[in-house]
Amino acid sequence: MAYAVNSQAIARSTLKAVFGYDAFRPHQEDAVVAALEGRDAAVLLPTGAGKSLCFQVPAIAKAREGEGPALVISPLIALMADQVNALQGRGVKAALVNSHQRDAANHATLRAYARGELELLYVSPERAAGPGFRELLDLTPPCLIAVDEAHCVSQWGHDFRPEYMRLSELRESCSAPMMAATATATPRVLKELIRRLGLADPAVVRGDFRRANLCFSVEHRRSKADRTKRLIEMLKDAGFQGRRGSKAIVYCSTRKATEAVADALQAEGFAARHYHAGRTKRERERAQHAFGVGRLRILVATSAFGMGIDFPDVRLVVHYQSPGSLEAYFQEAGRAGRDGDAANCVLFFGAADMQTQRRLISGSHRGAGEALRAMEAYAHADRCREQLLCEHFGMAETPPCGRCDVCLGDVSFEEDAPPTPPALGEEALATIVAAVGGLTRPVGKTALARALRGSRAKALNKGGLLHLPEHGALKEHEERAIVSAIETCLSEGRLAHRGNKYPTVWIPGKPVRSAKAPGAAPRAAKKKAPKAFRRAAYSPLQGALERFRKRKARELKWKPYMVFQKRTISALDETRPSTLDELHAIPGLGHSRIERFGEDLLRLIRENP
Repeated sequence: MAYAVNSQAIARSTLKAVFGYDAFRPHQEDAVVAALEGRDAAVLLPTGAGKSLCFQVPAIAKAREGEGPALVISPLIALMADQVNALQGRGVKAALVNSHQRDAANHATLRAYARGELELLYVSPERAAGPGFRELLDLTPPCLIAVDEAHCVSQWGHDFRPEYMRLSELRESCSAPMMAATATATPRVLKELIRRLGLADPAVVRGDFRRANLCFSVEHRRSKADRTKRLIEMLKDAGFQGRRGSKAIVYCSTRKATEAVADALQAEGFAARHYHAGRTKRERERAQHAFGVGRLRILVATSAFGMGIDFPDVRLVVHYQSPGSLEAYFQEAGRAGRDGDAANCVLFFGAADMQTQRRLISGSHRGAGEALRAMEAYAHADRCREQLLCEHFGMAETPPCGRCDVCLGDVSFEEDAPPTPPALGEEALATIVAAVGGLTRPVGKTALARALRGSRAKALNKGGLLHLPEHGALKEHEERAIVSAIETCLSEGRLAHRGNKYPTVWIPGKPVRSAKAPGAAPRAAKKKAPKAFRRAAYSPLQGALERFRKRKARELKWKPYMVFQKRTISALDETRPSTLDELHAIPGLGHSRIERFGEDLLRLIRENP
C-alpha cells in the first residue's frame, strides 16, 4: 500500500480520529509520514515531546488498512502497560505480553496476534529476540516494528541492554519498516543505534531540545544533611506543604537514600512517599496512583520511576544525588513542566558524587568515563546550562536561555569539591608498585590506598593487603592522594587493570596467584580428583550466588543467564563490592539488575566472606 500521495492526510485523520488532536507537535508528523511510506526512521525527541505517538499513529493506520498488526518493543513492563491501557481506552486493539501475566493470558494474546486481531502488540526485547517469537513473525508479519527507548542498543548509552543487540535479526523474518525512538541519544549513540538495528537509509527526525519553560540550576552541596536541609527549604518556599497542588519529584541514586529522604520530608509535614524497584508491585502502584491523582505531592524515587509516565503538573524536579550521565539527567529532569508552564530542575552536586562514580568508570557500559566527564562539566559550567544540554544532543549554536542559574548570575561554588590532592613523588609511586607486586590477587584502588595508609579493616585481608611490608608506608598521605597516585601508575603502564576492565589493579603481565602474601600459612596440598570427576571449585560466595540465580530464574520464569551470567558471579567474588554504587562496576548487571537484585547481592557478599 503506497502512501506517497496521501500519507500526510492519513496521518492527520488518524491523529484526529483516535487521539482527538487537530495537529501534530513539532517533528512528529515527519516520523509518522516516513513510517506510512515504508521508510525506516530514527526518532530523537526530548522527554515530553510525544515520541510514542510517532509509532502509534502509523501502526494504527496501517493495521486498519489491513496490513497486519504492529510490533512495539519496549524495555519496561510498566511503560508497556501504561501505553496499552491508554490505547485501549481510545478504542485501539492493543495488548502486551510480559512475565507478570499468566502463561494462559500471554498465549491467548499471541494467538490473537497470529489471527490478525490486534493493531499493536507490545513485547520486551528479551522476548522479541527469542527464536520462537521470530517464528511467529514468519507466520504473521508485522506492518511496522517500533523499538522504543532505542538508546539501550548502544554501549555508549546510559542504559545498555544486550538483548537489544539482537533486534536487527527481526528484519530476517519480515520486510516491515523499523522505527527506533529515543529521548536521550547523543550523535554518537544515534549513529550506533542506526547501525546496530540495521536501519536502511532511515529518515532521521531530530527534535528541539530547548525547553522554554524549564529553569536549570546546580547547587554544590557535599553532605546529606546539607542537601536534606536545602531540599526542605526549597519545598517550603515553593508551597509544597499543602495536601493539594502541583507536584515535585526528588530523584536519588539508591533505594536507601529514597527512604531516608522521604522519611525526613514526612517528618516535616510534607505529603511524600518513596518509590523504588525493591518495593512490592502493589506498593509502587499505590504510590504512583496517589501521586497521579494529587493526594501525594512529592515522590522520592530512583530512576525506576518515570519512564513513559506523563504528569503535566510537575513543577519541580530535584536530583538529590548526581546521576551518572547527562542523558539520564535530561530524561529525568525533563519530566517537569510538561504542561508548558514554568518549572524548576535542580541538581545537587558534590565532590563525593563524582568520587563514587569514578570507581564505576570501567563498569556498566563502554562510555561511562566519558559520560561522567560530561556530567561533571555540566555541574561546573560557567555558561548557559541549556546550551550545554542542547550541544550534548547535537544541537549547535543555540542562544543562551536567559533562565538558568548561569544566565541569571546565580552560580555559587562555596560547597565545591576539595582542592586537587598533591601529586606524590617517585618514591611513593615505587612503593605502590612494590605493594601490588606482593599481592596474591588483584585488588581495588581504594582498598590498596587504605592498606598503604595503615588501615587494619577486615575487608583488607583479601589478597594479602594486611601482610604487605608496605602496609602503612604512606600513612602521612591522604587516601585520595594515594588513589590519584595509583591512577598515575595505571596511566603510565606501571600497573594494569585486571580482567574485563574490573576496577582492580595488578602488575602488567603477571599471572594471578603467582605469589603468596608474606606471613600467610602454606596451604595443604590437595589430592587431585580423577579427570572425569573434576569441576571448578566454588567459593562459598560463588555457591550462594549460583543458588540465588537459579531460585530467581524459577520465580521469574527466566533462564538462569537472564538473571546474570557466570562471569558476573566471578566478578562479584573477585571484587566483593560493598555498596549499590560499586555494583555498577560489575559486568553483566547494569542498572535494571541492580535495581532488582542489588540489595540481595550485597547481603550475600556480607554473609559469605
